[in-house]
Amino acid sequence: MSNAKTFFQYVIPSVLSFTLSGIYSIVDGFFVGNSIGDMGLSAINIAYPIVAVIQASGTGIGMGGAIYYSISKAEQKDAQAKEFTAGALWLLMISSIILTVSTFFLNSSLLRLLGADGQLLSMGEEYIAVIAAGAALQVIGTGLVPFIRNHGGAFYAMVSMIAGFVTNIILDYVFVWILGQGVTGAAWATVIGQGVTMLTALVYLLRKKQFTLCISFSKTGKVWASIIKIGIAPFGLAMSPNISLMIINRFSAFYGGEKAIATYACIAYVICTIYLILQGVGDGSQPLLSRCYGERNWSELKFVRKSAYGFAFALSVAGCIVMYLTRGSLGALFGASHEVNREIAEIMPVFLISVPFVSVLRITTASFYATEKSAFSYILTFTEPLFMLVLMLVLPPLFGGQIMIWWSTVFARILSALLALILKHHVDNTCDKQI
Repeated sequence: MSNAKTFFQYVIPSVLSFTLSGIYSIVDGFFVGNSIGDMGLSAINIAYPIVAVIQASGTGIGMGGAIYYSISKAEQKDAQAKEFTAGALWLLMISSIILTVSTFFLNSSLLRLLGADGQLLSMGEEYIAVIAAGAALQVIGTGLVPFIRNHGGAFYAMVSMIAGFVTNIILDYVFVWILGQGVTGAAWATVIGQGVTMLTALVYLLRKKQFTLCISFSKTGKVWASIIKIGIAPFGLAMSPNISLMIINRFSAFYGGEKAIATYACIAYVICTIYLILQGVGDGSQPLLSRCYGERNWSELKFVRKSAYGFAFALSVAGCIVMYLTRGSLGALFGASHEVNREIAEIMPVFLISVPFVSVLRITTASFYATEKSAFSYILTFTEPLFMLVLMLVLPPLFGGQIMIWWSTVFARILSALLALILKHHVDNTCDKQI
């Protein structure tokens, strides 16, 4: 049975883990920005969606397998739970090979598609070449963390993230500042840090005797299909800020140029950390939601979800206060120019308006994929960037160029949150009728 103590035992370590995930990119931006300046920030910002696809793939596969593991255990189907563990591990290894090869050979084409050219393109190619070499470490590392959490190891999952984070900081300092390797050094620091997370996660699963690759070939296809069906939503949720980033960069390149891209790079580093914290609340509560769903314990499920909404909203407000008070110095943190820093201070309040709405969207989406409501989780995952794209095609030409790029992101997130509440109300009414 779940209660407030159990809720926070799962959620607090998850929140801290996702906070560290966000700080990963901030650390890279801090060292590269202060070493190279606006160009270095823009290069990593342009290239980061490729990194995000790699990491989100691991998250989606790991979360899909872990959710079915928890539901199967709650239904007392232990053999089936082990099959989902094995199926997910095989899928993680195969997808890591595919992503390594495809990222390596499509490096330049992907960066051009994202809007890079000239020096931005060459620096982005240096960064992604290293990321491709270590793609397996990132996919498997991020994919194992949800399993640790669903095996009751929320604290150890946090420890594995801390180990990778500390490694990343130390190596960023050595590679970028001491050895002067720029974006290449930052990429190596990221890859090796993820490798440390992967190794510590593997140690946990081996110690708990939960690492298994045993699954019959006849069941593999069905298990993989189930994992992917659920995993699309957490993959999309992890990718959503980066899909938005790609859209914003493409439109900003037209309306505001390199200064606008550098401005949003600094804002994105920090505000996406808040989004990850909110995702930490959703994913931290996922094992409890999946367990209650497997046990058909609807009252406990609603308690966990209500707690997640309240905690996520409180964190979103706290994050907004901190970001508002520090808005004047964020650009300086990343070595941005005085002009970019001033622009960040002016624009930041616009983005903060949408943060509490994002908390509603993240928790609702997580509760849907934790309880096999795949269709609704897909809708919420991909409507935000769709709303954003439509609004950016319409509003900037009519009402003011670059400033409406910023406001389009806010309107898109508000609309997505309202849609989330409508779908939640529909699901709750359906469940109440079944009871």
